[in-house]
Amino acid sequence: MKKLMTMARQFRDDDNGAAMVEYSILIGIITAAVITFIISVGVYVTNAWSTLCTNLQTDTQNATGVTC
Repeated sequence: MKKLMTMARQFRDDDNGAAMVEYSILIGIITAAVITFIISVGVYVTNAWSTLCTNLQTDTQNATGVTC
């Protein structure tokens, strides 16, 4: 019985599970932030490329064979 009580106290005092949950949540938040950043950079680059392509087509209206 004493061994069972000792194991119960150790289980109660063990913080490894709580720390693992906290680190998992932290990794999830960091992952979400990185994905959001990558998507926003992708949108910015796409818009910049489209603007550049439009400007090149406008500036070279007399030239033939200009493609983006």
